[in-house]
Order: sequence, then structure tokens, then C-alpha cells
Amino acid sequence: MKPKLIVNGAAGRMGRRIIALAADSGQFDITGAVDLDSHPDVGKDAGLIAGIARIGIDLSGDFPKQADVMIDFSLPQATDKAVGFCAANNIALVLGTTGLGKNQLDIIDDASKKISVIQATNYSVGMNVLFSLVGKTAKMLGEDYDIEIIEAHHKFKKDSPSGTALTLAENIAKDTCKDFPACLVHGREGKDTLRKKGTIGMHAIRAGDIAGEHSVMFSAEGETLTFSHNAHNRDNFVRGSLRAAKWLVGKKPGRYSMKDVLGL
Repeated sequence: MKPKLIVNGAAGRMGRRIIALAADSGQFDITGAVDLDSHPDVGKDAGLIAGIARIGIDLSGDFPKQADVMIDFSLPQATDKAVGFCAANNIALVLGTTGLGKNQLDIIDDASKKISVIQATNYSVGMNVLFSLVGKTAKMLGEDYDIEIIEAHHKFKKDSPSGTALTLAENIAKDTCKDFPACLVHGREGKDTLRKKGTIGMHAIRAGDIAGEHSVMFSAEGETLTFSHNAHNRDNFVRGSLRAAKWLVGKKPGRYSMKDVLGL
């Protein structure tokens, strides 16, 4: 049987693509497309909202109880309701919403005692390979190499720096015993901004319709090594989240990661 899927944030940019690619894959039975009660498209067929044919599921402000897994790319203020619903109804959760507060992360931890959860800042397969490489690289290169992270996103992105950039920095800090997030330096301005040893520079660009660009620069006197990842569009994140959703169904309660999904 196909896993029954709910998409939360279904009328958003990511949600529409999740609906479209989930329907196109033929691997899921979409049972719910959910967004804010106040959204003007509530009551319309979610397939039409996503730019594909009708799928027979209307956009709704309520969650259907028949589901195996939910993919949530909504907003922080909508996350608590989604997590609580999944925990109460034994529905696995693939969570892609960023900008969450500590209290919300604690709520997710509590939910993972009842259901299986994957929470990731980036569902791109390529980016998750990069997550696994940057810390090892920093450790091999050593303290003589300065580290800078540059990320660019579309002008509508609300949080900064991106959750992906923070995950890159966190992985570097973990493997090099840096105090995260205290080691971060966000941008530089002024007449006395000399780099401090052991810090990680963090720079955010917001412009146009950039889907997502991340670079990690390791630079010493005499050479620079740069890892870069460019998202051509949102579909790579969507495909990764669908892959995660299919993998997560039937797993025991607990927190999982894309490393688990990809076997990294």
C-alpha cells in the first residue's frame, strides 16, 4: 500500500511543489493538504493550486486523521499544532520548517518519544553529503585555515542566516571543538574588524528569486579550498523530503536525520 501523506503548508512555495511531485511520483496517497484557515485558496483543489490536474483533495485548515506521514514546510507559528497532531494520531513527521525556537525544539523532542521524526534544515541529497564533509575537512585542515560561510536566498526568505548555513557551521564547530554558536561572526562592519582566530564568518544575501546557494570557504596563506552547493530550484529539496517520508513510515519512535535516510 502507498503511504498516506499530509502536506502542511500546502499552499506555500514548497508545499505546492511537494503536492505536485508527490502526485507525479505515484508513490503516495495524498490524504491532506493543509494551510491556514484564512488562506484565500482554502476549499480549492490542492492539485490545481499546485499547477497540476485535480487530485480530489481540497486545501483545508484542518488535518485529516487518516495518514501515515506528514511533511511540514510551513511557518514556525504553525509548527506546534502540526507536531501535536502527529503525536496524538501516531503519524510520522518530516519537518522542514526553519526558524524554530528552543521551546518548539523541546516540543519536537517530546513528540519523538511517541512518533518517528526527521527534522532537517535542508533536504537536498547533495547538501546532506556536504553536511557530512565540512566538519571532517575543517578538522583535517586545522586552525591555520580561516572559515567563512556565505549563503544566498530569495528576497522573501524571513530568517537569516539560513538554517542550512547554521547546520554547516554547527557541523564544523562540532568536529573542531568550537563553541557554537558563540564562534560565529555575522557580517563585518567598521574600521576595526580584524578576524579573530577560531571564529566562523557568516554572511547572508537576500535577492531576487535565488532558490539557495551555500559556500564554505577554507582559506590559509597561500591557498583557498571552497565547497559550494547551488540549488537550481526547489525540486531537489522536495525530492529529498519525499525520500525521507517514504523511508520514515513504519520506523520506531525517535529522532532521525537525513544521514539515516541516505546511509551516510
